[in-house]
Amino acid sequence: MVVGAPIKTYSIIITYFINQTATVMKLITKILRVFFFALLLIALGVYLFFGYQDRPFEDLKAKYANPPSSFMAVDGMDVHYRDEGNPLDSLPLVLIHGTGASLHTFDAWTNQLKDKKRIVRMDIPGFGLTGPFPHKNYSINSYATFINNFLDAKGIEKCVIGGNSLGGQIAWNFTVKFPQKVEKLILIDAAGYPFESESVPAAFAIARTPILNKILTVITPKPMVKKSVEDVYADKTKVTPELVERYFELTLREGNRQALVDRMMMENQTPNIDKIKNIQQPTLVLWGDKDFLIPVSNAYRFHEDLPNDTLVVLENLGHVPMEEDPNTSLVPVLTFLGL
Repeated sequence: MVVGAPIKTYSIIITYFINQTATVMKLITKILRVFFFALLLIALGVYLFFGYQDRPFEDLKAKYANPPSSFMAVDGMDVHYRDEGNPLDSLPLVLIHGTGASLHTFDAWTNQLKDKKRIVRMDIPGFGLTGPFPHKNYSINSYATFINNFLDAKGIEKCVIGGNSLGGQIAWNFTVKFPQKVEKLILIDAAGYPFESESVPAAFAIARTPILNKILTVITPKPMVKKSVEDVYADKTKVTPELVERYFELTLREGNRQALVDRMMMENQTPNIDKIKNIQQPTLVLWGDKDFLIPVSNAYRFHEDLPNDTLVVLENLGHVPMEEDPNTSLVPVLTFLGL
């Protein structure tokens, strides 16, 4: 009896702990079920409120491709472009927009220039109405080759070329690759050098984040788009509902959201910076001093490396000065073009 007592006691203790463990496991299982069910409800709610299917191309075309818009086959794409202004101008101004934008970002500049200049602009692949590259290669070299093929298709042998942000990076890389086709170069808050942003548009940050960027191709909240546009403006009051609606709807063009992710995930997004010093064409470097995406310090890097440039820093303007304040930002362009 004395020897058996401890064994019986141990058996009771073990049985107790087994029962308690089973109870705890049941409780944990129940909590996990509730948690995952709540998570599923949240995900469903987010999708119902913020999940958007691609917008039909024909609907977007009817709204955003009004005359003088045209479409032209280039590199397997039906490229949306506008060719406006003086048809006798033998040296057209070619303008390239940045990431997430469209040719509409240069509307105000074009309206003021077209009485004197021929202005050609396009939705570059992955953005606007043009849609994604068929080969999904969003490297700068691929974009520069596209611009060359586009100009060839238009019969443009030489031009003044300019671009904003990504468009600026494409413009100077095009100049490096095809110098004989460029008379002058305009860089507007251009990408190219490595940089650290003070403020990154939310859509850009998500597009660079694995897993989250997959969600972006399905769930694209309009408030996020609004915040992304505000992040590149110095004066947030200039971000109108109509402006946000345009950015938002063109983002939903079939293939554009995946194209943004593909572009943002590209490695080595700052190639050829050692060749900037070889650009001999007269260059206007135009920069908003309140650009918190690509800091104004990069403007001074261009100014230091380019052998034949003019630097103009615009006070109280952000990353897209031609859109935020077209009148002020156009003044140095007119001087640069001799108009």
